[in-house]
Amino acid sequence: MADPKGFLTHPRELPARRPVDVRIRDWREVYTEFPEKSLTKQASRCMDCGIPFCHNGCPLGNLIPEWNDLVYREDWRVAIERLHATNNFPEFTGRLCPAPCEAACVLGINADPVAIKRVEVEIIDRAFAEGWVVPQPPAEKTGKKVAVVGSGPAGLAAAQQLTRAGHDVVVYERADRIGGLLRYGIPEFKMEKRHIERRLDQMRAEGTEFRAGVNVGVDITVEELRAEYDAVVLAGGATAWRELNVTGRDLKGVYQAMEYLPLANKVQEGDYPVSPVDAAGKHVVVIGGGDTGADCIGTAIRQGAASVTQLEIMPQPPSTRPGAQPWPTFPILFKMESAHEELADGGGDRVYAVSTTEFTGDAEGNVTGLRLVEVEGPQAGFRPIPGTEREIPADLVTLSMGFVGPEKPGLLTSLAALAPDAEAFFDARGNVVRDKSYMSTVDGVFVAGDIGRGQSLIVWAIAEGRSAAAAIDRYLTGTTALPVAIPPTARPLV
Repeated sequence: MADPKGFLTHPRELPARRPVDVRIRDWREVYTEFPEKSLTKQASRCMDCGIPFCHNGCPLGNLIPEWNDLVYREDWRVAIERLHATNNFPEFTGRLCPAPCEAACVLGINADPVAIKRVEVEIIDRAFAEGWVVPQPPAEKTGKKVAVVGSGPAGLAAAQQLTRAGHDVVVYERADRIGGLLRYGIPEFKMEKRHIERRLDQMRAEGTEFRAGVNVGVDITVEELRAEYDAVVLAGGATAWRELNVTGRDLKGVYQAMEYLPLANKVQEGDYPVSPVDAAGKHVVVIGGGDTGADCIGTAIRQGAASVTQLEIMPQPPSTRPGAQPWPTFPILFKMESAHEELADGGGDRVYAVSTTEFTGDAEGNVTGLRLVEVEGPQAGFRPIPGTEREIPADLVTLSMGFVGPEKPGLLTSLAALAPDAEAFFDARGNVVRDKSYMSTVDGVFVAGDIGRGQSLIVWAIAEGRSAAAAIDRYLTGTTALPVAIPPTARPLV
């Protein structure tokens, strides 16, 4: 513990966001640079607890007190070594994770927690700037071949670990670029894609091969995949989106968030001059109050929307930790993300405890509005409140209501047919069943991330990718030196 009084003398501090009227004119990340002196003060707030609950809060088991102390002492080189010991991609998690580690921080019992995410980002950004992040090719090759299906955080983590263990790894991605939802689901203003590119450069130099634009189960059959590889990792995520089945859903202008956001990202990649689904001059309604909804808000504002309204069926969360969600659990709190700040600045609105009952349209089949009603819930089952019905204008609607599990047609249905019991290949929630070694009911086919866990956090995806890699290495060679990331307190895998 470098500064025994750090948590008493320094308040929690984060880098400033660029002014709203400036940042909405571009797609760069919203935060300004954080002075090193301010960062070391934040690191000094870590109390080096006897029982570091932040470890338990983080699915990766990040050694947070250790690298906080190293940053305070300005030993950045060792700090990145300790960070990489548990996390392959801190540049992703430090920008995108909702930080359950901070919710579990002991300091958070009666004060603001340590700014763990900010310290993490600064460590990895410094490491890249100094040239410390270099390829780590294996010393020996095993001669075993592994296919990883899906290039999101779970697939990339599994691939990097298996490559470093000496296996020949090929990552398949059905999209035209590698990265999964990191590439096309996360807007540029939350994470610039240069962070993905430089990590992929490292992985290629280590020996990982990437094949984009290949839909496994269609372009290459399951039988061909299993014949060519000694093991297969399913890491395709939970990409089957939740639908809103109300009158008018088929009107033009009503899109799923993952139909809308990827096109905006493709504009930043140079594929289009303007998005085929553009919000410029339109009244935009975002249905869903989570992070994906916020991504749609920020995207629509940057595209020049005339107005943006966000709808959420749940009541507005409290601004402080509720008694039903005590420390060190992860609380559901009212958040003012950068996109919400931009929404408020532009006169937009966040409307809680409402449900959409119908989309309305014109004679050409274009959406022009939606009808909603206030609801009681969730204890009351989201019962409509009579007399609260109203209609709001909408030229573009995005459905940002989360995902219900993996897509089954193609790859998964083909694999299920090979299982001893096709019905037992999926669990009751529609996810792919796996045992404690991450293997599915088909021998040699392993499962990592949301495809087996259900919609979850990026840290869980990376943690499962790392743990699955260790299990696969043991399956292929009889032993493994790869670390297992999932902590003992994690909920059962099956």
